[in-house]
Parts: sequence; structure tokens; C-alpha cells
Amino acid sequence: MTTVDTSTVQELARDLVVIPNQDVGLVPNIGLIGGSEAVLVVDTGLGPRNAEMVLKFATSYAAGRRLYLTSTHFHPEHAFGAAAFAGEATYLVNSAQATDLAEKGAGYLAMFRDLGTPVARELEGVELPTPDVVYDAAHSLDLGGRVVELQATGRAHSRGDQIITVPDSSVMFTGDLVETGQFAIFPWFPPHDTDVSGVRWIKVMERLYGENPAIVVPGHGSVGDARLLADVRDYLTELRDETWVRRDSAVPEETIAEEVRALLIERHPDWRLPEWIDRGVGCFCSEY
Repeated sequence: MTTVDTSTVQELARDLVVIPNQDVGLVPNIGLIGGSEAVLVVDTGLGPRNAEMVLKFATSYAAGRRLYLTSTHFHPEHAFGAAAFAGEATYLVNSAQATDLAEKGAGYLAMFRDLGTPVARELEGVELPTPDVVYDAAHSLDLGGRVVELQATGRAHSRGDQIITVPDSSVMFTGDLVETGQFAIFPWFPPHDTDVSGVRWIKVMERLYGENPAIVVPGHGSVGDARLLADVRDYLTELRDETWVRRDSAVPEETIAEEVRALLIERHPDWRLPEWIDRGVGCFCSEY
């Protein structure tokens, strides 16, 4: 249910691979981007055991090159294995994500442990990481003959989302700003976490779509192209519009969620995780 499988690596470009999540729950797509001097690992998997497998693979893949690690955002399956890389890789994230880790990490660890025994088992021994390098809005990482761009997007799926782009290959890693074949994940948990912003998320997707990357690696689901960005933008817009037209008619939020959920499931019958629709409705009900 939660195990990274490093035997299924896919090459996306020269010295650039992804360990696909194969539509397994709580397993992210994990990237490795190489230059002549260093390799950047994108996301860790859930907890120490997964991260140690990723580190072992990354060490072999790097073949003596220096290792860097980054995470697309602070959620447990993306960042909570970072401590396994301590002393082996330089961990760098944006300042908002560093704040998320420090302020929300313990709460999310407790919440995920309540998701069941398999998840709790993977989170045994988790040490919440402290980044080695923290940047503000953007950071250029020179891997040796290849520069990778790390960019904070501002509030969207989380407060500390970042995208990782590889300009020479037109590849973009999005984390959970994008998923393939499922309803967008809205971590809307008032009063504990209300940093997700559907309104800003739409604007972020519009901007990223304008960059027209050739290859988009989502947080979960199959790798695609820029159409994945458009699909998420269009869905979020649809969710916003259907929520707002009902909210503006003074319909109770519970009724809004029921009506919008039924409508969107009918429109997207093949998509997974419809339970996130209600969270999205709650978020958009709070925004203007």
C-alpha cells in the first residue's frame, strides 16, 4: 500500500529518471535529476524505510556524485523520509515549506498515523527534518553542466509548494499541485490547517500551463505533458464555479457539497478519490 518500488524506474530524459508511484496510495512519484557533479532527488517516500530504499537507489545512480534532496511540499509521503538522507545529501526547500515542516509536521505525523496500521508502521521512527538550505522565492541549483530551477509557488495545495523544473529537458515536477486521474487533494482541515487556497491554486496552474513544459511529473499518477496542468486548472475552476453559484444562493454548505460531489463524479466517472471534493467545497466556500 505504501511502498516505493525502485525496480520500475522510467527514464524521462538524459540523466533524468522517475520512480513512478504506479497509482499506489501514499506513494509519490520520485525524481532523480543528474548533472556531471551531483544528483538531485525529488521527494522521499513515506517514512524512513521508503526513504532508505530511495537513498540506496540514489547512491547507486549517482555513482560517486554529490547528492541533493528536495521535497515538493511538506506532507508526509513527500518529505517525512528526509532524515534518512542526513549526512548523505544536502536538503533544500523554500522558506514557507521549512515553516510548514516546523509548525505542522508533528500534527500531520499524528494525523497520518491514525490512517491505519500499515501507514503507522511506515512512520515508525520518523524524525522531522530540518533543511540544510532554505531559499525564499527561487533557487538555481547547478548540478554540473545542468541547472535545475526550484521555485516557490506561494499558497495553493499548501503554503510551501514548490515546483522543480529542468530547462534543458523541459521537465517539470509539480508535487500535489497536479495529480493524474483523480480529484485534486484539498488538505482543508479547519481549524488545524486552512492554508490550501483554491483561488490561488487556479492562478498557479494558469501560470505553469503558460510555461508549456514538455513533460509534467505529478505528485501521484502517470507522467504526462502540459495538458495535465490544464486539466487541473479546468477542474479547479469547475469546482469553484459550481460551489460559488450555490453559496451565493445561500445554500447550506452540506447541501452544496452533496450536490457538487454528485455532479463532478458524474462528469469525471473514472477519477479516483472523490472524498476530496467535499474538502474542496469547504475551501472554496471560505474564499472570495
